[in-house]
Amino acid sequence: MASFFLNNLITKQPFDFPVFINKEVAGMSKDGRSGLISGVDSYSSAASLYDRYAPTLLGLCKRYCGNIADAEDVLHDGFIKILQNLGRFTPRGNGSLEGWMKRIMVNTALNHIRSKVREKNLFDHSTLHEVCNTDMSEEDDLFLKEMTGKITREELMSIICALPPGYRTVFNLYVFECYTHKEIAEALGCSENTSKSQLSKARSLLRKQLNHVLNKTTVDQ
Repeated sequence: MASFFLNNLITKQPFDFPVFINKEVAGMSKDGRSGLISGVDSYSSAASLYDRYAPTLLGLCKRYCGNIADAEDVLHDGFIKILQNLGRFTPRGNGSLEGWMKRIMVNTALNHIRSKVREKNLFDHSTLHEVCNTDMSEEDDLFLKEMTGKITREELMSIICALPPGYRTVFNLYVFECYTHKEIAEALGCSENTSKSQLSKARSLLRKQLNHVLNKTTVDQ
């Protein structure tokens, strides 16, 4: 997978891998070899980095995009940005390389969503007046917490991916990236009330879909 992505990229655009990046990707080969890879060519360093993080980053991209085709496009564009900016990354405190890479992927995913969907189609304003001053209900919150362990991760991710684009984007930013409604509004160019509305309706729809999955499982058993 890495070779398909990197063949045309690395040979045309060499990247300078800092020492700490070489340490980060050391020992990542499938045969368990370890040791620093400083001094190896940039293709090998990039391939090791890609092989280690691509599965996780692709899952993040799919969670935002809702389908594998768009997720792969975002992964491609985001990884190019990662390679281009590796020299600017400096480990600080609890900040990790993976966290830094994920932030780049989230921003790339948001740019992709903006380019494909206009705001009037991204957000559902049909019942905005009903929820614009509220967050999710305590009942929905409790229900979602109770779902932990009752369904598989794959089932949950499938339900999240099937949410309408606006619901899915706000839900991801709020729940997984821990954005505030103010930060979401700034990132998406919408109002804080719109962010609250989308989150509330996303969680209500999640509850409905999760109930459907649980009921189906009960019947099948």
